Amino acid sequence: MDRRLTPANGRVAALELAGKIDAERYVPAEGARVTRPVLDLLAAPGGARERQLLLGEGVEIFERRDGWAFIRARRDGYCGYVEEPGLGAPRAATHIVATPATHLYAEESIKSPDLAHLSFGSRITVLHERRELFETPEGFIPKKHLREIDRPFSDPVTVAQMFFGTPYLWGGNSRLGIDCSGLVQAALLACGVACPGDSDLQQALGRDAEGEAPQRGDLWFWKGHVALMVDAETIIHANGHAMAVTYEGATKAALRIEAQGGGPVTHRRRL
Repeated sequence: MDRRLTPANGRVAALELAGKIDAERYVPAEGARVTRPVLDLLAAPGGARERQLLLGEGVEIFERRDGWAFIRARRDGYCGYVEEPGLGAPRAATHIVATPATHLYAEESIKSPDLAHLSFGSRITVLHERRELFETPEGFIPKKHLREIDRPFSDPVTVAQMFFGTPYLWGGNSRLGIDCSGLVQAALLACGVACPGDSDLQQALGRDAEGEAPQRGDLWFWKGHVALMVDAETIIHANGHAMAVTYEGATKAALRIEAQGGGPVTHRRRL
């Protein structure tokens, strides 16, 4: 089983895995939500970051131990460890942050102290609609920066373009820093398309488009890398070469990546 997608760590395993995997205990999932703007999802307590979770995202907790929680992310089933204080009681979201980023204000005024910087895709519970801002349990957010959660975007490329210039960050999932698979996942999830967190898992999306003329929205994969086609000649991707989300000629990028030891394009997928 893939560790990233298996809610088991030897001590505990999800109740659904009883009889399928060895564990000391099989436990039911405890619902929770992320309460920080960005929360690192780690391979082990204090270990390497594998992905990030955003404010309001739902998780399932299987173990609390020494200040860490072993969890599964609801958005994609990714399993790992987060700092336990970054989680709180579950709450239904009504909106998402639909601009590259926004601020959370202490009062119903954009001149009031800003409490947090929130990334695109953060899940928000709106309590009341004011003249220019929405009131949430955490504070106030400009109305123009939120979108109803049941009104998905229609074009993943348009979503990806909102992240243009975002710094590259290995395992990143926010406007503060994002990697190649994080960019693709943010774009697809915003459009209501289920998408795993890592590029090797994303290779199963859609259908094979090898030999067909490239078109907007196609996914091109290399070993350990993924990009979105903007048009037949251009990709957008979060890349370590520019250390940012950038546009690049598709042919030029393929030649550069291969010359730098990344190998050829391995998959072309169409959603």
